[in-house]
Amino acid sequence: MGYDEKNEIPANENWIRIEDLKALQGSRILHPTRVERIINEFIQGGPERMQMVSDFDYTITKQRTDDGGKVLSSFGIFNACKSLPDTFKAETDKLYHIYRPIEIDPHMAKDDKVKYMIEWWTKSSEVTSGFPFDQTEIDDIASKFKHALRDRTHELFEDLQRMQIPLLVFSAGLGNSVVSVLKQADIMYPNVKVVSNFLQYRDGLLDGFQQPMIHTFNKNETVLDGHEYYDLVHSRDHIIVMGDSLGDADMASGVPSSSHILKIGFLFDHVEANMEKYMNTFDIVLVDDQTMDVPRALLELIEKQKLKLKNGGSPPAQLSSL
Repeated sequence: MGYDEKNEIPANENWIRIEDLKALQGSRILHPTRVERIINEFIQGGPERMQMVSDFDYTITKQRTDDGGKVLSSFGIFNACKSLPDTFKAETDKLYHIYRPIEIDPHMAKDDKVKYMIEWWTKSSEVTSGFPFDQTEIDDIASKFKHALRDRTHELFEDLQRMQIPLLVFSAGLGNSVVSVLKQADIMYPNVKVVSNFLQYRDGLLDGFQQPMIHTFNKNETVLDGHEYYDLVHSRDHIIVMGDSLGDADMASGVPSSSHILKIGFLFDHVEANMEKYMNTFDIVLVDDQTMDVPRALLELIEKQKLKLKNGGSPPAQLSSL
């Protein structure tokens, strides 16, 4: 393949340029040439080499709703259950106010935060013990938020299922809530795997969370070594990562260094204050974008290329929805 030295891109009429992608208009991209190369690698590699890794809270769910209503996090759904003891609610609220400021402290190094996150999750597990709890309470609350998914999330999950691309939903929240929302939205397809913190029971009473502990700063594919999902995706070296917090960008850490990873960041809070950090961390930054249009556009390009090769024809002159 030859190269256009002036533009440093392959001299190929099938090469997709960022400016051709309508879904990326308005996005913030610090290194467009690099992003363009990764997108074209994805297209040429096909769905067989793809996997997607996504956060759940405020990534699959919206950061805001059209009517201004609050979207609960996965732990928020659990904490809203009415049968939880008052002592539990008081303790978890206390822990939140101690450790949440540490988690989001812009002046503390990530390595220094880790020990505090382990403390937070360990203490949270300890207080989530010793009382009965019915999972149907989570289902009742979660049913109110199955419509709080980003616009066209259903279509994205259908695209991934049709193209047989694995989706890892990686959450440091509560997996019981995550699975409940996805099931009630009818998008818990066979290619979807949730890795998160799940409740466990002993003698009919809650007994904290199952191991391994998933917290904000160990949420990456290194914790999947030996996990059934690792065997499914370890050979898929083209990865789309999606998240709303800076730590989410590391969710694909631990994959082979030869992998092509495209990181999409959804920025909503304190846009101007956070923009530089987000642009230095994510390949594509989407500001107050409550849709799944960008990942869907990328999947459409990949699928069209596969159909083109299958049919032995030329690519369409126009990319319909991009």
